[in-house]
Amino acid sequence: MCHPKKVGTLPIEGSDEAKQTNEIGMFTRLLDGINIEDKDITADALLTQRTLASYMVERGAHYHLTVKGNQPLLKADIALLFENRKSPDFVEVTPPDHGRIETRSIWCSKALNEYLDFPHVGQVFLIERHVEHKKSGKITDEIALGITSRTPEQAKPKRILEVNRAHWGIENRCHYVIDWNFDEDRSRIRKGHGPENITRLRRFAVGVIQFISKCKASVAEKMQQLNRNTRLVFDYLRMTNNSARPQVL
Repeated sequence: MCHPKKVGTLPIEGSDEAKQTNEIGMFTRLLDGINIEDKDITADALLTQRTLASYMVERGAHYHLTVKGNQPLLKADIALLFENRKSPDFVEVTPPDHGRIETRSIWCSKALNEYLDFPHVGQVFLIERHVEHKKSGKITDEIALGITSRTPEQAKPKRILEVNRAHWGIENRCHYVIDWNFDEDRSRIRKGHGPENITRLRRFAVGVIQFISKCKASVAEKMQQLNRNTRLVFDYLRMTNNSARPQVL
């Protein structure tokens, strides 16, 4: 399950005032009250920070972090290591359930453990995602770099790939589906409880569609179908006489 946490302000110790913060500032406060011992904590590139990595390991957890442009030296070092990569350490092919075939390949290495300026490095990895869309024939390739505190003895390539997939599964359900369908990241709603209220409405709408559609159609497809068609929306929600399920007497 995913439970979004509101980001905004933090109290200043010894004062009635509060200070502005962001996801980085909220990260440790969110985990302070949770038992994270021996858990894998995943995060996107924004939270790939040395202080946060140290915090997780000191609490007995393991980090699994994406590396992007906000850590340019770290990204460059990992990319260079895998520049002339050979056969992958593990390959996973998913069935074409949604009209596409995905092949995920992963390479892992501990060669940079003593070199990188990052705490508690167990190994670094590169994941290559190859997607073939059966209907259109379109092919896409994506590469993701990452770092984890788990050593090769603690996490084989298959395990690292599973953790990475789980992270993006949560990301897609909690954020991507909202931003893609409602363009939430560019929302201009800023004041009062407006941002939180509108986000709750958006998540409620997505939840209703996912519950009713039962994976028969994507949220985007169903929203496009229902857009600007009030009667169809009422039928979809079974709020009209014609669409309501008959009562069993």
